[in-house]
Amino acid sequence: MDDLRYQVDLLTAKNQKLINNERMYNMICESSGCAFVYLNYVNNSIKLAGNWDLFFDFRISDLSEVSHLTDYFKEEDSIRLKNLLYIEKEGKDSATDEFELEGKERWVSVSVKVNCDDTGLPGEKLITLNDVSSARSRRDELYYMAYFDMLTGLSNRNHFITQLKDLLVKAERERTVVSVMLIDIDDFHKISDVRGILAGDEVIQSLGVYLKELAGPNIIASRFDSDLFCLAIYDPLGVRSIDKIYDSIRGYLADPIKLTDKSEVKVTVSVGVSEYPESAEDALSLINCAEIVMLKAKDSGKDTIKFFDNQILDHFLKDVEMETKLKEAVHDTNFFLNFQPQYEAEGKILRGVEALLRWRDKDGNLISPSVFIPVAEKNGMIVPIGDFVLEESIKAHAKWKKKFGCSLILSINISSIQYNRPDFVSKILSTVRKYDMDPEELELEITESVLIDDFALVISKMYELRDYGIKVSLDDFGTGFSSLSYLRGLPIDTLKIDKSFIDNLAEDKAAKVITESIINMSKRLGFKTVAEGVESLDQLDYLKGISCDLIQGFYLGRPMDSDNIEELLLRQM
Repeated sequence: MDDLRYQVDLLTAKNQKLINNERMYNMICESSGCAFVYLNYVNNSIKLAGNWDLFFDFRISDLSEVSHLTDYFKEEDSIRLKNLLYIEKEGKDSATDEFELEGKERWVSVSVKVNCDDTGLPGEKLITLNDVSSARSRRDELYYMAYFDMLTGLSNRNHFITQLKDLLVKAERERTVVSVMLIDIDDFHKISDVRGILAGDEVIQSLGVYLKELAGPNIIASRFDSDLFCLAIYDPLGVRSIDKIYDSIRGYLADPIKLTDKSEVKVTVSVGVSEYPESAEDALSLINCAEIVMLKAKDSGKDTIKFFDNQILDHFLKDVEMETKLKEAVHDTNFFLNFQPQYEAEGKILRGVEALLRWRDKDGNLISPSVFIPVAEKNGMIVPIGDFVLEESIKAHAKWKKKFGCSLILSINISSIQYNRPDFVSKILSTVRKYDMDPEELELEITESVLIDDFALVISKMYELRDYGIKVSLDDFGTGFSSLSYLRGLPIDTLKIDKSFIDNLAEDKAAKVITESIINMSKRLGFKTVAEGVESLDQLDYLKGISCDLIQGFYLGRPMDSDNIEELLLRQM
């Protein structure tokens, strides 16, 4: 009797333990947020556990009903899901995949685990379903942030380069071409500076949305940086030819872009095009080639398209070489000055000298300023070079003044980049004070390009300079864009007539008319006139006859070094 009671108590305890274990397993399953389907092939049974009702509105009670799960997912995924549910047919014992529930915008991870018996036949199977919608959303967001531009929705630079590499592999295999178009918004900084950052973003978004519409299986669109976009076109023919795409972009930009504040912005773009395999054979080189010609498009007036060729590459490499040599020259101060005399037309009295920058490279080659000055202005080296000219020329002038006691006007050419720097006036004045120069003996020569940006600021600096007695001369007059309205408002002292008019005085009636008109206008406005490039007695006599004030050129004096200027001053005494 005691033994029977012991057996009953033992069975009761084991039963209670099983109940407790089942309760524990149920809690674990339910708290996991997953739904489970357990199939036992030995006794032909099936059991559901966990949060089944959160996923489905039906229940599985037989092994044959497992395939009904496919009815609740997207139809296009049904075959893939069915293969997953019966992985044992492919000799697998575990697998996982993700599927979207039909009509619920929920993603479910489906995992299948199969245990086989000693004969290799499946004995039991566990199907686990887990809602991964939030995780997938976060993953998609991270993917988007990693590969796409947040402002436009276009591919970002890194993703574009990866896609371009794939296109090049395909093009090599199929023996076709890939074109790269680099598209830059002209003067975008002015839009942002004047209209504000948000307006700039709207312009970028507008163009980005349009470029996204152009994208397709054979066209990749990307926002590279700020206002720079890039297209890669596979096998660019027909409607996706470069000409068609460029015309399409220009057509879109023909009308101003409307902003949310109801204002409008007129936008143009400069475009550079390179082509695989003619221009380059790898992605980065293709993009670099497109950038080179895009910058050429900028330099040639903007709102245009340029195509890469070997000649452009040669010019670019020469510019890079020149830039490298210039940096070395600036560092080592491998520059020197010449000075060209300037005379009164009547009496040929020496009025002053113009400081002219010269550069002899390490190989002894004399490099023309017309070659290196544009490069220096482009890369900013014109600032230290201009400081050198200012310092050395005023130092030389101070030496002549002390030695000969002469009153001599020193003319110095000033780049627009120098002029527009905030410290320009203070730097001029500090150098003048450093060498105790009479400000009235200094004349700063500016070109019409100075007037392009902020006209009011340009004028205010001119007045500030003139308040100290410093003269201002407008150089190369007649070749730029100045109008009479500009001239009327400029506080200048001198107009320099460009050499191109003087060269053609003998045979070109138009040159004579223009030269006489400039001189007559200058007289009425109270400016002195300087004729540059006078190389013959006939030119001199003609200019004297039409009342030109000052003469500069080879006929009366070539550019010379400081020692020769001293000899000239000695003869003038």
